[in-house]
Amino acid sequence: MTPLDQFLRRAEGLLERLEAVLPPATAREPDWKRSFAFRWRRRSVGALHGGGNYLQPVLHASTIKLEDLHHVAAQKRQIEQNTRQFVARRPANNVLLTGARGTGKSSLIKACLNAFADQGLRLIEVDKADLADLPDIIDLVAGRPERFVVFCDDLSFEEGEAGYKALKVALDGSITAQSDNVLIYATSNRRHLMPEKMSDNASYRHGEDGDLHPGETVEEKISLSERFGLWLSFYPFRQDDYLDIVGHWLADFGCTQQQIEAARPEALQWALQRGSRSGRVAWQFAKDYAGKLPDASSND
Repeated sequence: MTPLDQFLRRAEGLLERLEAVLPPATAREPDWKRSFAFRWRRRSVGALHGGGNYLQPVLHASTIKLEDLHHVAAQKRQIEQNTRQFVARRPANNVLLTGARGTGKSSLIKACLNAFADQGLRLIEVDKADLADLPDIIDLVAGRPERFVVFCDDLSFEEGEAGYKALKVALDGSITAQSDNVLIYATSNRRHLMPEKMSDNASYRHGEDGDLHPGETVEEKISLSERFGLWLSFYPFRQDDYLDIVGHWLADFGCTQQQIEAARPEALQWALQRGSRSGRVAWQFAKDYAGKLPDASSND
């Protein structure tokens, strides 16, 4: 080992010992006036370097509106009512939105933010890998006058992941009382948030009364979902629904009714190529089609 290597090793050991005795880096408060949407960020540097996790203001948040979302009327009505209760400081539930991809789950949460931001609603987006920090996030905003939705997008867990237990505790499993100005809104393609295997069926048992009871493995997999008070399910769109959504976005991009009617065959072919008639696919087609028209004004 060279003298330089020896020096670096000793210096690294000294830094580790200093880190152990210094107080941990605490989360920094953001400039709350800069935005109504935030992302939770983790710093890789430690306390010696002024580190600490923080909320990053989103300066260009999505502008999607509730009226932009078609053929999810029932889901829209329920989450809008729940959010209205929340900003009015009335009892409201954590929400889990599950189902087919591209059907508007995430967009519905963003639209709710835009609808209620002027009433004090704020959104904090948290990656699945950072869910262990939920207690810190809740502590950071607990004394604020705003109402905060913690947004976890495309949520799913593999067995043994740390974030699973962190979210489970944050929903209602901690000795600490839940902050009344924080709700969790999560989206997932899985109803139970964890993979389900054929072998799980073997753990079911019949009681003496003939009822079917799940085993411990299945109980564990469904326990997290059950902690969300409101479940909203999303389903694939029918062809007419898909075309209606295409028409909405083409009109939003400045297309005439005649151009919208002419686009229908291409819209169906576009969906066929992608194997999906989702709202996301409809929006992508509308951008492509409207962008090629010289007289269509794009709002993108």
